[in-house]
Amino acid sequence: MTSSIRSITRAAAACMAAVLAIGAAPAAMAQAYPAKSVKILVGFAPGGAMDIVARTVGQKMAAGLGQTVVIDNKPGAASNIAIRQLIDSPPDGYTVMLVANGLTANPLLYTQQPFDPNTDVVPISLVARLPVVIAANPKSEVGSVAKLIEISKAKPGSLNYGSPGSGSTPHLAVELFARGAGIVLTHIPYKGGKPAITDALGGQLPLVAVNAVEVQPLWKDGKLKVLAALSAQRVSTMPDVPTIAESGFPGFEANVWHAFIAPKGTPPAIVAKLNAEIHKALADPEVKERLANLGAEVSPSTPEALAALVRSEHERYGKLIREAKIKAN
Repeated sequence: MTSSIRSITRAAAACMAAVLAIGAAPAAMAQAYPAKSVKILVGFAPGGAMDIVARTVGQKMAAGLGQTVVIDNKPGAASNIAIRQLIDSPPDGYTVMLVANGLTANPLLYTQQPFDPNTDVVPISLVARLPVVIAANPKSEVGSVAKLIEISKAKPGSLNYGSPGSGSTPHLAVELFARGAGIVLTHIPYKGGKPAITDALGGQLPLVAVNAVEVQPLWKDGKLKVLAALSAQRVSTMPDVPTIAESGFPGFEANVWHAFIAPKGTPPAIVAKLNAEIHKALADPEVKERLANLGAEVSPSTPEALAALVRSEHERYGKLIREAKIKAN
């Protein structure tokens, strides 16, 4: 063998070794994962439904991962601050995020620091669904969905409803419902669900749209009447409340959903590991009970199913936001 041929052979072998090393790196990384604590970003303040879900699931995940799971609350800009931090984080599985529907609607509502929910993040698993509900003061003349529609058709725009804010999931859900019902409601945006509920309790606001967990105690005490849950099934903590389908609109559904995502480029083996640990946590009876007490339906999924949900919700809300010219507060 000539020296030139030997040189070419050695070079080819070196290249092959390099290729094999590159291919083995993600597998080795995944096999060693996790070697330190895992951080879960939450785009809202401590104490809310999102924070409770993250802490409940994260605590159980820690046992399976064999590492501490830290909740990092980064409120602001409807969770966009936390989403941007996630996108800019290393794709190594040590920073993940619990998100809600805002992941799909925010890029259409905010022009600063845009992102694509279909390509800039990696789906891990759906976690839970919390139904949006429409509620009223018990003394209000709007005692049912049928009455709401009757009044709205007689005097379009005469009924006001409050929501946690312009572009929030309850706002978008009610606008989708109103379009389907052929009615016009007047939206009053608030800075969160609590002040909107306060005005409904005081009689200054006839209707309010929020997630089920925010009104469940008030419904139980008879302080608010929940007209309908915009979900496929009745809310477990409010079994007497009809669904929107039972109120004459079969097929319509609008939930606040929670899901875990990771930065773009996170190795598939690490995504699979996280998905498995999330599913194990959601199967735990204590976790199921805690989430049920929030009015949430435990809904684990594959990464592929979550990706499909993100795509469909992005298209659904995008069409509404563009046609209705909805802007964030």
